[in-house]
Order: sequence, then C-alpha cells, then structure tokens
Amino acid sequence: MFEMIVVATDGSDSVSRAVTVALDVADRFDATVHALSVVDTDTSEEAADRRDELTAHAEDALNLVDGETDQPVVTTVREGEPAEEISAYAEEIDADLVTTGTRGRHGENRFLLGSVAERVVRICPVPVLTVRQLAAFEDDDPVEAA
Repeated sequence: MFEMIVVATDGSDSVSRAVTVALDVADRFDATVHALSVVDTDTSEEAADRRDELTAHAEDALNLVDGETDQPVVTTVREGEPAEEISAYAEEIDADLVTTGTRGRHGENRFLLGSVAERVVRICPVPVLTVRQLAAFEDDDPVEAA
C-alpha cells in the first residue's frame, strides 16, 4: 500500500510525533522513508544572511530522523517555499504518503499566512497525514493514537 513515504521536518519538537508515526507506518509496510527539510527562502535580507545557518539546522533535523530508525532513510534539504517544495518533492519521487506535523517554527506567522501543513494538504498531489503533537504523548503505538 505504501512504498514511498516522505516525512517533512523542521527539527522542532512539534514534528517529533509526525516523525515517529511516519517511521512506524514505513516499518509496517516496509516502505522507503524520505526525510525532507526545506530552508525557507523568503525574501527577507535576514534570511538570506542566515542561509548557511538555516541549512545546517535543516541537516541537523534530518539527522534526527535518521537516528530514530535502523531502516535506511533518504535525506534531502531543499530551498524554497516549504509547502511547494514538499509537494513538488513528493510528486518527483512518486511518494505514496507525506507525513508532517501540524505546527513548526513559524509560530504566530501561521495565523497570518496559514500553516505549512495546511497548505501542503491543499496543494499536495498525494495523500497527506498530519500529526498533531500531544503534550503528554507516551503511547507505545503512535499510529493507533493518531
């Protein structure tokens, strides 16, 4: 059913449960996991000045995903508008599922612009599983709890 799963991550605590769920689904279906982190290249000069720092952070986020499992993980860093890049990547690799958290690093900006997860759900050509981070998530089976 699922052969190729993309897990979108920004390394935030709120995406950790989405990573756990994606890895669990991949394990159950013996699927290939693609961890993707997008460096948001908004037009602000501050972001341009911090591009190396943001790219290093994205690589750290991917290393966290890779460290959570014994199965091989394909890791990719892209630059651009996150929702568009996640959707494009999923289409390029012919993914069966995209998994993402519902909140990330954008904080209050998401109320003005809409969350990345919400936009991915609207534009992604493949099914999207959004996973909400629970404050006291301690269940042994994250798929059953989702």
